[in-house]
Amino acid sequence: MIIRQEENRIILEGVKCLDLPLTLDCGQAFRWEEREDGSWSGVAFGKLLNIKKDGERFILKTTPEDFDAVWRGYFDLDRDYAAICERLKRDPLVSSTIDEYYGIRILNQEPWEALVSFIISQQNNIKRIKGIINRLCRAYGAEVADGWYSFPDAETLSALSVEDFEALGAGYRSKYLKRLADSVSQGIIDLEKIKKMNLAEARAALLGIYGVGIKVADCALLFGFRFLECFPVDVWMKRVLEFYPNGLPECFKGYEGVAQQYLFHWARNNLK
Repeated sequence: MIIRQEENRIILEGVKCLDLPLTLDCGQAFRWEEREDGSWSGVAFGKLLNIKKDGERFILKTTPEDFDAVWRGYFDLDRDYAAICERLKRDPLVSSTIDEYYGIRILNQEPWEALVSFIISQQNNIKRIKGIINRLCRAYGAEVADGWYSFPDAETLSALSVEDFEALGAGYRSKYLKRLADSVSQGIIDLEKIKKMNLAEARAALLGIYGVGIKVADCALLFGFRFLECFPVDVWMKRVLEFYPNGLPECFKGYEGVAQQYLFHWARNNLK
């Protein structure tokens, strides 16, 4: 990967396996919007980014400091995704899926935002999830740019009532969000400590949180806690697993979550 700075932009060349629509609009993150010029804008870790693919280059409107501190890790740019995909392609089903949908990456989101987002995602569709999160950020986040807001922290949300969450459209999930915000702000739940656990320990810790089931826990672990070996299972993935009666293939080991994203995308487009 070659990194160059041009005025207020970072130019990346030689980045393999990064498709912006497939990565930013696949249901792992909920705060990215496609612009009229084909670029994507979003906020993560309190920073705004606009990113666009221009031929073989990626143009990021950001500072060198924010690129190094946030976006390099957020897009996992130092991981060899091309090599991961070649390994996963030892499996015939994933091989054809990668060929068709090449470029899906796992975003390294902030654990708190990921956990809150996937609690909101329960029994919900992507349009409604985005709407609730957008209202949450506009009402209680800090404005980082014109019309763009940070994700509110646990201390801020702890000051809210269940009724405040309900007013945002969170429904029955409101009581889960209130209890979570209280527990994190009071130090009862330590998300950074969970991030340092092994997968089994981290999953058990998240499952001990009021309102968090196995699907929410595994999605948060994969997309917010950097457990690439985590393999969330929903209705679509239960159908996919019928193709693997003897369990997941050995070539998935360590990167089950990457394989899951390809299989999930394939299932939504091919299994009716």
